[in-house]
Amino acid sequence: MAIREILTVPDPRLKQVSAAVEGGVTDELRALMDDMLETMYDAPGIGLAAVQVAVPIRVIVMDLAKEDEEPAPQYFVNPEILEIVDETTLYEEGCLSVPEVFEDVDRSIRCRVKYLDYDGNSVEEWAEGLYAVCIQHEMDHLEGTLFIDYLSRLKRQRAVDKVKKAKRSKAMDDA
Repeated sequence: MAIREILTVPDPRLKQVSAAVEGGVTDELRALMDDMLETMYDAPGIGLAAVQVAVPIRVIVMDLAKEDEEPAPQYFVNPEILEIVDETTLYEEGCLSVPEVFEDVDRSIRCRVKYLDYDGNSVEEWAEGLYAVCIQHEMDHLEGTLFIDYLSRLKRQRAVDKVKKAKRSKAMDDA
């Protein structure tokens, strides 16, 4: 397993629409998912889409376990949202591709998802609460959408500027 670099805004690769995984779940794909999970834990975060590590395919990893709980990794290959309920809630979101920025986003409280798991089994289930919010957030990545795209133009620009400034500061510190 290896920790991969996470792309951050305004990297244009984050706006790519991810391609479907062809040929099912292979050992090579499982190795990518293992790397993604290790990268997500290291960041630390609770979800990561493959496009965030410069691999524009429809793969997501998540772990919603709390700090005092055993890890509970989830793997999603070619995920689809089949149904979404109208009721929404505001949820403060953050993103590993937009570090140190947190804003409220309106998301459906419940959605039905279908995907292939780590072993290639087809799964269809309802996601609720944080799981529903997180899967919608990560699915957006697969369509080239970031959570800041739901914000006003001013808030979105402030978020991008904050990330750029932090990158410049880190580069100067590293020099």
